[in-house]
Amino acid sequence: MSGSLLTFPHANVLSETLRNSEIEKPKWKLNSDKSYLDFSNIPNFCTHEHWGSISSLGFAPEQGGFRCDTTAGAQPLRPTSIWDLLLDPYQHGWLQAIGDYEAKGFGSNILNFSYDKLWKTSPTEALNKFKSKTNPLILTGGFQCTRRGILHLYDIDIGKFRIEDWKRVDKMVEKNYSDIFTWYKTAMKTVFFSELIRPVHPEYYVQEESVISKAKELSITHNIMRIDPLLDLWSVSNPRREALVKIVGIDPFDANSWREFIKRIFDLAEKNHSVGIKQLQAYRRTLLYVPRKDEEVRFRGILDQEDILKFEDWVMHECCKQTNERNWVHQVHVGTNNITESSPMPLQSLAIRYPKMSIVMIHCWPFLKEAGWLAKFQPNMYIDTCWLPVLNPEFLREGLNMWLNYVPSHKIMLAHDSTNIEMATGSSLFTRKILSESLLIQQKNLGMSNKDIRIYATDLLQNNAVRLYKIGKEVAN
Repeated sequence: MSGSLLTFPHANVLSETLRNSEIEKPKWKLNSDKSYLDFSNIPNFCTHEHWGSISSLGFAPEQGGFRCDTTAGAQPLRPTSIWDLLLDPYQHGWLQAIGDYEAKGFGSNILNFSYDKLWKTSPTEALNKFKSKTNPLILTGGFQCTRRGILHLYDIDIGKFRIEDWKRVDKMVEKNYSDIFTWYKTAMKTVFFSELIRPVHPEYYVQEESVISKAKELSITHNIMRIDPLLDLWSVSNPRREALVKIVGIDPFDANSWREFIKRIFDLAEKNHSVGIKQLQAYRRTLLYVPRKDEEVRFRGILDQEDILKFEDWVMHECCKQTNERNWVHQVHVGTNNITESSPMPLQSLAIRYPKMSIVMIHCWPFLKEAGWLAKFQPNMYIDTCWLPVLNPEFLREGLNMWLNYVPSHKIMLAHDSTNIEMATGSSLFTRKILSESLLIQQKNLGMSNKDIRIYATDLLQNNAVRLYKIGKEVAN
């Protein structure tokens, strides 16, 4: 059953069978039938993660993100529980999507199902309620990645839904997250994670929980700056813009002041060792950013949709100019949501216009062919498969099998886009297994040696990211 879980069964496999089955911790040895190769000790560069985006760390609604994204060194505001890991923003949204209207709210309100409260008074009732609510999602990548990550790190399979197992994991999670950055460091060594990049908001560079906790976080973490907030600062009264004005010392109201405002924010990010920018505009609009002349843009006021679009286009190009001048990476959310408008194809015009800016298309599903074509023919465009195993491990398999014989191998990276390190661990187990199976197919078809295959695996898991982001160490083969 271990193999069928790792290759992700189709929907006709009963979820009850999955829950009651025995699964083993992956040992990553070459099967007797040679169905996969051992990539377990190859370092994996986590280029795009959201570790800490869970309820126990709190939410910063005025800044539009979890506290870990706005405050350096943010630590849990209360004891972290198993429910924080399982009812993360992803699972929360997917419960809403299947019609669970009890799953409303966001951020610190994610636990408003009262699972955590009920768990303290009646653990069995809480677990039964969770099983009932999440039964349609048991087969999905989100639950299975977290399940496998907990199995690997805690040696307990929560997929059997035994109350004693859940109680043990709950206590272990609380203990680990009481010293969150030490836990990250320990778990990263266990899973062979080498480097970590997290997207953060501009406020992160001036807000800290404490000098000590900030230093602990920065000892294991790199950052990439989210620019999507900058595209929303056009309203007459905007508390977030006003707060940023105090930080950078200039109030943007026209083209020239906006350019200086953006430059100073980028200077702040660079001073704090940012390795690039990230945007998720594809959640709500097309990725076609039309170059706008200063005179056609309204920079503040009561804007209609056309005015807002022009403002967003202008700001995006100014951000790309800054990124291009600094030779930075630009991570762009592609697909998975807003499918009718989130194709990566319009990004080619940005890539051509700003040739020193490396565009990394993250996720890419269902636009796997489009992303592959752009990565093949546009020198400064790349693919990162982060989030695919969490959505569905088969999406990763589909992408790799499509890209390996088409896209230059140095253009592909394999991160996880997980909200916690347990989920990232499970995602990495799926990723290494699927990568080994995909490369074994290449070996059989093309007559490649084990050494050649391992070189490709090392590049995809580690070295490609080291070369692009210019941090960390390449692994010799």
